[in-house]
Amino acid sequence: MAISKERKKALVEEYVDWINTSRALILTDYLGLDMKAIDDLRQKVREAGGEFHIVKNTLGKIAFEEAGLELPEHFLEGTTAIGFAFEDAPGMAKAVAEFVKSSDFLTIKGGYLDKRMLSAGEIQALAELPPLDVMRAQLLGTIMAPASKLVRTLAEPARALASVIRAHSEESSAETAESPA
Repeated sequence: MAISKERKKALVEEYVDWINTSRALILTDYLGLDMKAIDDLRQKVREAGGEFHIVKNTLGKIAFEEAGLELPEHFLEGTTAIGFAFEDAPGMAKAVAEFVKSSDFLTIKGGYLDKRMLSAGEIQALAELPPLDVMRAQLLGTIMAPASKLVRTLAEPARALASVIRAHSEESSAETAESPA
């Protein structure tokens, strides 16, 4: 089915916008994948804050050139679909990598992380990172650990003094209760 020049231009503009706003891009070969499987993958990528679209190679090449990214020729050979990570790059990479494991038809060609080219192996390594929320929690825990330790260290002498005073008070109360009135 032929696409009009206006539609091609609009698609290229949309691809350039997505390339420029994405934190990561994952280029895949989907030869043999049926539409139900593609829809399932699209749903998983959307849940990770991204989009997954089939791209016409010639339009993809123009879009990457306009976005200022160098693209190896093998990235746009055969069938091409691109995952665009707008929110969580490791989460989207994980969604695609898990789908690749369960499918004989989807393969990762390579991609980009913040405009830096990645091989298929590097995409797999990105997929093994924890999700963004988990990474934030780990970082916050690491940052907060010294502060909470300092608070405990500073509070310990006061707690110990309060324990001594309470014990002395209880001892005095016991002596008062034992002495005859």
